[in-house]
Order: sequence, then C-alpha cells, then structure tokens
Amino acid sequence: MTTLTERVEQLVVPLLDERGLSLYDVELVGANLRVLVDRPGGVDLDLLSQVTRALSSVLDAEDLLPGRSTLEVSSPGVERPLRRRAHFQAAVGARIRVKTRPGTEGQRRIEGVLVAAHDDAAVVEVGDDRRRLAYGEISAAHTVFDWQPAGPRPTPSRGSSRGKATTP
Repeated sequence: MTTLTERVEQLVVPLLDERGLSLYDVELVGANLRVLVDRPGGVDLDLLSQVTRALSSVLDAEDLLPGRSTLEVSSPGVERPLRRRAHFQAAVGARIRVKTRPGTEGQRRIEGVLVAAHDDAAVVEVGDDRRRLAYGEISAAHTVFDWQPAGPRPTPSRGSSRGKATTP
C-alpha cells in the first residue's frame, strides 16, 4: 500500500525533473504538506512559485488532500533537516545537532561532526568521543550552519576626518 507522502513523491518528481530540481523531502503534519526541493546552487522564489502552482494543480486533480490543507514548497535551507538515511549520508563531515528519543542512553541533545552514516545508524563525533545512534533513536536532527563571519571584521580607521564636520 502506498502512503500519501509516497504518492506525493511520485507526483512531484516529474515536475521537479522538468525544472532541474531534486526532491529533498516530503512531510505531512496534520493538514500541512511540506515539500522540500533543491538543486546545486540553490533555488529562488520564482522557481518555488512555479513548483507550488504546478504541484497544487496536480494535487487538486488527484484529490489527495481532501478538505482544507496547506501546501508549502521550499528549500531545505542552510540548516537542513536530517530525516532519511540519504540525508545523513549526504551530510557526512558536517556539524549536526541531534535530539534523541526519550529512553535513549546518554545525553538527549548532541552537537558534533557527523563522521559516518551507515545503513542502520549515524556516528557523531563530540570532542574526543564518538556516539553511534540508531536512526530509530533519533527524534530530530539537522545540520548546523556556522553563522560567524569567515575572517576578522574590518575596523574603522580612527584618523580619518572624512565625513566629520570641523570648526574653524
């Protein structure tokens, strides 16, 4: 039996292929359908609008979401959610933040470098330790973007009189 998200994936992939995009994820939460799309170099608002209109028409024709629902088409962003094994495999080497399910041994919130993504588990390096987490133990995970500037900040010159009023 095909789930609703699997059916949406089947419908959206051809629309994305036509536009040089790939499907990152599909998530249905209540009446909200979120479709995350990507391509090398990122996506822009015009492209997201095109995909939203096309997918909305297809979903209406297929009547997949009966009643009132919300469609959100967006990029996964710089801090990408990691929900599938393929997401973890693509993020190896990146800094990630993980929240484990209650009852999982050890700290519930972990931040470190994803050093491996196996078929059944991810391995996160935190300082000198490595922690192996089965995918079923992870309740939420995402990449972490370093928001700090790449280099030192320029300092204003102190001796310049440009732009200052002087009095005789």
